[in-house]
Amino acid sequence: MDREEQLDEQLTAQLKAFEGRPAATRTTGKDPVNLPMIRHWCEAMGDTNPAYTGPDAVAPPTMLQVWTMAGLSGHQGLSGQGRSPHQGLSRHQVRSAAYDDLLALLDAAGCTSVVATDCEQEYLRPLRPGDEVTFDTVIESVSDRKTTKLGTGHFVTTRTDLRVGPDLVGTHRFRILKYAPARTRKTPPRPRPVVNRDNAGFWEGVRRHELLIQRCTGCEVLRHPWLPGCNACGCPDWDTVRASGEGTVYSYVVMHHPPFPAFDPPYAVALVELAEGVRMLGNVVGVPYDKVRIGLPVRAEFRAYDDELTLPVWRVAG
Repeated sequence: MDREEQLDEQLTAQLKAFEGRPAATRTTGKDPVNLPMIRHWCEAMGDTNPAYTGPDAVAPPTMLQVWTMAGLSGHQGLSGQGRSPHQGLSRHQVRSAAYDDLLALLDAAGCTSVVATDCEQEYLRPLRPGDEVTFDTVIESVSDRKTTKLGTGHFVTTRTDLRVGPDLVGTHRFRILKYAPARTRKTPPRPRPVVNRDNAGFWEGVRRHELLIQRCTGCEVLRHPWLPGCNACGCPDWDTVRASGEGTVYSYVVMHHPPFPAFDPPYAVALVELAEGVRMLGNVVGVPYDKVRIGLPVRAEFRAYDDELTLPVWRVAG
């Protein structure tokens, strides 16, 4: 074993010593589960499931992390108050000293960059309006050194357990990669979309320069993003409709920071409402970023970024 391998083993042992330690202390959700927030979520997602309305409403399961968020003022009364949020925790959840030490150790090893990679959720019972949610976060695992296209580093997984009273109601796992950026690549490739069994058909269509929308064969409701079942009637069967590509800007943001080597800020990202009624995200092209406006007519086109990646973008009509 050479010197570099010995140092790598020592670092990995130090990192794994943090497994099981708290990343943030027990915290109470800033607001109880409530109907207005559920309504806002459903409107934003286009989710019309009747289970989320009326006197017996429940919260959509995928809202799990929402009840841990604290807005601009943050959570109060936490040990470690004053430490920076971010890097794997719910927005404005305060990190523990152990989590700070873990990140500092990775920074010292040259892993100064961070990217969120994925999250997983488990639902044990529905959340209902009035439920007071408490939660705490633990450092669940730190991987051995991994080499990725971004660089070499370690995956850090945190697990947040959410409770109502003494009962565990759900679990949210969040994974980041802390890495030393690769120095051999002059122009980093654009990040790849996450393709899974639920949305693979959409990306196959994009490769053929087709914009495909899922259609429930039970109630014929169109939906996007793609889902394994209908969020209106629950039917698991579906087919597809080829979109015209015509739409208007429903909402948008202009990205200035943080800069990322594969992108050239500032640039506009829009939520586009298609003529068919569903909404899709994408970059706006054909007009300066500061000229993008709500209601702007756009049309889909397909842009090849390299030999393997084609993405739909939105070009201003006319």
